[in-house]
Amino acid sequence: MESAGPDNGSARAPSQDDEAAVAGDAAEVARYLDRLLNEGHERAEGDRCPICFLFVGFPVGKHSVINACCMKRVCKGCSLAALLRGFRGCPFCRTPRPADEASQLAMVQKRVSKRDTEAINHLGQRYYFGELGLAKDVPRAIELWTEAAELGSVDAHYNLGVTYYNGNGVDANEPRGVHHWQQAAMKGHVRGRHLLGADAFNNGNSELAVQHWVISAKMGDEDSLNYIKQMFMGGLATKAKYAEALRGYGDALEEMKSHQREEATKLGF
Repeated sequence: MESAGPDNGSARAPSQDDEAAVAGDAAEVARYLDRLLNEGHERAEGDRCPICFLFVGFPVGKHSVINACCMKRVCKGCSLAALLRGFRGCPFCRTPRPADEASQLAMVQKRVSKRDTEAINHLGQRYYFGELGLAKDVPRAIELWTEAAELGSVDAHYNLGVTYYNGNGVDANEPRGVHHWQQAAMKGHVRGRHLLGADAFNNGNSELAVQHWVISAKMGDEDSLNYIKQMFMGGLATKAKYAEALRGYGDALEEMKSHQREEATKLGF
């Protein structure tokens, strides 16, 4: 008769060390989740206009302009105000605007050479979409985003999350994508937080989804608020959670308002 043991594939009863390891892993997961839900409740500082110091409205790309000369994202209100004062250059650093895409790319590359985190992320986006005269190059974009993320760019973490989660130009790797969204969310990236909620919901964890969406709704994300409303109407979120999200969303919108921004919107600037 063969003796029982690891060599013949027989099952081994879990030891106390095994059980302790499992308990330790579970405790570590719980600590990480607690950190994830308790950090990043205020938007990243990069979302503030450097002139009026108000957070830019959503979608950020619609309500602000990023300037290649200094890589500062200036809200449309402050950009319009500078234009009305007769200034035609960058409203932040006063550099004349680039005449063409080649000049704009040269400005970005100059910032990249100085290890400007947002410039590195920005150049990654241009490679990803094949813009500014660059050929579309997803591997190069990922390389740049990885560098920017290591230097602290929350937008780079978000971009990596979308790319890996959806398999855009790379093999899909949802856990890796979620990890990057988590890193972004804990530093105040609103869209990254929203997508963590979507991932939790898709995996059957409605409670966690609501927790994420309440956080992002309170930072001004309308999609998150609408999702909570749908969940409330479907019996998957409490009235108290929806009310909390609605209140926070309204407060966030008020904090982003300014006379200059209202004028820019009226003029379609």
